[in-house]
Amino acid sequence: MTDTAATGGKTEPGIKAIRLHHPWRNTFAVVLLLIVALFVADAAMRPAYDWPAVGKFLFDQRISQAAFITLQLTVYSMIIAIILGVTLAIMRLSPNPVVNSIAWVYLWVFRGTPVYVQLVFWGLIGTIYQSIDIGLPFTEPWVSFPTRVALSAFILAIVGLALNEAAYMAEIVRAGLLSVDSGQEEAATALGMSWFQTMVRVIVPQSMRVIIPPAGNEVISMLKTTSLVTAIPFTLELYTRSRDIAAVTFDTVPMLIVASIWYLFFTSILMVGQYFLEKRFARGIGDRRPDKKADDATAAMTGVTPVIRSGQPTVVLPPTDPNQGER
Repeated sequence: MTDTAATGGKTEPGIKAIRLHHPWRNTFAVVLLLIVALFVADAAMRPAYDWPAVGKFLFDQRISQAAFITLQLTVYSMIIAIILGVTLAIMRLSPNPVVNSIAWVYLWVFRGTPVYVQLVFWGLIGTIYQSIDIGLPFTEPWVSFPTRVALSAFILAIVGLALNEAAYMAEIVRAGLLSVDSGQEEAATALGMSWFQTMVRVIVPQSMRVIIPPAGNEVISMLKTTSLVTAIPFTLELYTRSRDIAAVTFDTVPMLIVASIWYLFFTSILMVGQYFLEKRFARGIGDRRPDKKADDATAAMTGVTPVIRSGQPTVVLPPTDPNQGER
């Protein structure tokens, strides 16, 4: 059916849409597919990759245990980092200059120094502080623990990763809180809500749509940053464990592939979780697609697709009933 429009009592032919052709786009896509296919074929036949060794060590007990420890480091560190990051974000927004300055100095130190350097420092904490003393200052301690006994390498790895990540989470949370319009807080106050109720019921739910995407990236980044805890030294996580096995078997490349597969597996799960969280907290916000049902209803009412021309008044007429005659 030819599209028509009623204009000034006359029926004029509408514009017929013609799909644009993109030959170069299709050519480029074919070239990319050929390059990927050639790379896969070359990797499958290249001896250095040693795929049988990859399959042999992929589910090796030592590797699977190291992968579980890597996951533990990620989860524990992120839990502490999120709690501390929220605290630091609130401190940064505090009108108290002392509280604000302490939070700013913390962010300045931990964002300004490399995480590897910080982990090396935490590895030497037992040399700097030989014991952990509990008591009043300048008096005999009530309880004293040797630092190397009280803080294992696993705990030091979690502390080092969490304190570094908290600085970045603080800025992410602060950006999310600032993204909520101040009128929301004023309206909640006018309704008699306390500060805690306003934060939990109004501010935080609206700020989550801004916080979730970068926070998800930080979780994925933390998963990969665990490979640096060998600086403490902690040698039971995934990368260091696979490197130690490669030092014995001399299969360096296959062990790197094994570690990468495990990292990709965990990262994929985290990305799926991030997608659903973003979808959950972004309900009712953002650009929406055109309402196809509304367009179909309009077309069904008129029997034609309405075409609007610039510079002319346009009227959409209802369909005529052949039994009642033309209106």
